Amino acid sequence: MRKPENLILIIGALLLLVIMPLMNAYGTAGSPLHVSDYTINLWGKYLSYALLAISVNLLWGYTGLLSLGQCLFFSLGGYALGMHLMLKIGKLGQFYKAGNNPLELPDFMVFMGKTELPGHWIPFHNFWFAALMVFVVPGMVAFLFGWLAFRSRIKGVYFSILTQALTYAASLLFFQNKFTFGGNNGLTDFKTLLGADLNAADVRRNLYIATVILLFTVLLLVKWLLGTKFGKVQKAIRDSENRVLFSGYATTTFKLFIFVLCAVIAGAAGALYVPQVGIINPSEMTPDKSLEAVVWVAVGGRGTLLGPVYGAIFVNALKSWATTAYPDYWLIILGGLFVLAVLFTPNGMAGLPQQIKDIIAWFKRRAANRHAEAAAATPA
Repeated sequence: MRKPENLILIIGALLLLVIMPLMNAYGTAGSPLHVSDYTINLWGKYLSYALLAISVNLLWGYTGLLSLGQCLFFSLGGYALGMHLMLKIGKLGQFYKAGNNPLELPDFMVFMGKTELPGHWIPFHNFWFAALMVFVVPGMVAFLFGWLAFRSRIKGVYFSILTQALTYAASLLFFQNKFTFGGNNGLTDFKTLLGADLNAADVRRNLYIATVILLFTVLLLVKWLLGTKFGKVQKAIRDSENRVLFSGYATTTFKLFIFVLCAVIAGAAGALYVPQVGIINPSEMTPDKSLEAVVWVAVGGRGTLLGPVYGAIFVNALKSWATTAYPDYWLIILGGLFVLAVLFTPNGMAGLPQQIKDIIAWFKRRAANRHAEAAAATPA
């Protein structure tokens, strides 16, 4: 990894992991040195999305697999933890307070007329089981889908279409509430996590810190992986899979491993997203959400380590502003941003410094050539 990236990682870790939490905990409200609870919570959301973008980039930027279904795995991880959070509402639920819920079922189940907890919900009373499912469920879905797709030698645009179809089908099932996951409304109104009040400032700060730690852990994992022989084969598959096959490598195994790893990363990101945002519903797994994640990577820099982080933070910060200032034009802004990134900044925000240097160097060479031509044309 280049030295500038090392420096950015160190500065980023210092800023996000140390300075911002301290400014939130000890800064005086109204002071320029204070970071509000709202800002901490908002950045927790941005960094959760950054983790999702890293999973997209690891597939698309380094392996050549454009997945349009990463938000499915993101949502599955979120639902796994969300189920546990719903079961811990208990006596704080609105129907229990009204005396209509003696079994302490989630409110939406009482509204649907359920008289007992569905069997697949029961294990999620245990936090550690739910935490395990955050990784297992997205990983298993990715393994089954990937094994079938890669075994059939599906790649390129066909792979992208299939992943989009998978997430679309899953979102329809969740919207129709086939698995008693709350239908359109999803899971919301969470109260506690491990007995701590989710609305408390210190809990939200700790969730933000956990997100930052996971983000830098995943970045270091990706950095290490790309430096191994596995990472070299991975990038060779991106550049020419047929040559890798002729060299004797089982590309199916490599692609399946990366696909499952990226699903697990996305699932962990979703699990951290849910308690900070306070809701998870099927709209988070629709194809347009996965397309947005692709835009984050393209804007930030496909095939770069830090580009997906830049892109996710920048585009979502822009979205927070634009959907308030110009709500009717956000999709036009997003589409225009993607077109500009593809046409004029092929390496995204991560490649801008080098691109600017190249442009300056080009102008200098052109000026030097003109000066040389003028000197040659001047009579002695």
